[in-house]
Amino acid sequence: MQSHQDPFIRIENLSKTYQEGDRKRVVLQQASASFSKGEFVAILGRSGSGKSTLLNLISGIDLADEGSVWLNGENLTALDDNRRTLFRRDHIGFIFQFFNLIPTLTVWENVTLPLELSGRSNGAGRTPAAALLQEVGLEERMNTFPDRLSGGEQQRVAIARALVNNPLLVLADEPTGNLDADTGRQILEMLDRLTRQAGRNLIMVTHSREAAGYADRVLLLRQGKLVPA
Repeated sequence: MQSHQDPFIRIENLSKTYQEGDRKRVVLQQASASFSKGEFVAILGRSGSGKSTLLNLISGIDLADEGSVWLNGENLTALDDNRRTLFRRDHIGFIFQFFNLIPTLTVWENVTLPLELSGRSNGAGRTPAAALLQEVGLEERMNTFPDRLSGGEQQRVAIARALVNNPLLVLADEPTGNLDADTGRQILEMLDRLTRQAGRNLIMVTHSREAAGYADRVLLLRQGKLVPA
């Protein structure tokens, strides 16, 4: 049982090394940090510093060589593959640099896909999807396919999809990296508003100091460790 003093998210001594040919590349080295409930934290790092790897470890897509990840009192690193997948599906939303929408599905089908996967695509489950499409200004485009949308519109669909399951945590991997500056600002403002409104945690990795400026707190990923900016 988690007390009010415990951090909502805690990563402890995460280490990850990849074998590249005949040499090992150390990506994370005893990285630790904790996050309060409802906090928006940006993690700044240059390209190749391990930011995406860190998100993959937090979400359980990838496993650390050592260390642990705790989310709302649950030790994700202690779960088996199946339970980790289910936890991620039910409690974590993702937003990617390249949107990762499914091209053969309409806007509505992309947004409601997480509900389908968790067996909540009935009437009650669909209500948040309709509300989110309205929030991101795309209710008129629900039957449109992704290739008919601009980059900014595709990212707004991705935001709605990430939030539709009412996740505990939203992970954003360079969410403005594929957008022009003005569209990027609009996306960040929308993401900030929608996650704060629902009291959700948002962890965003970025190489952009401007993007990081929206966060409550900024950490640097440097030489495999997380340090205050």
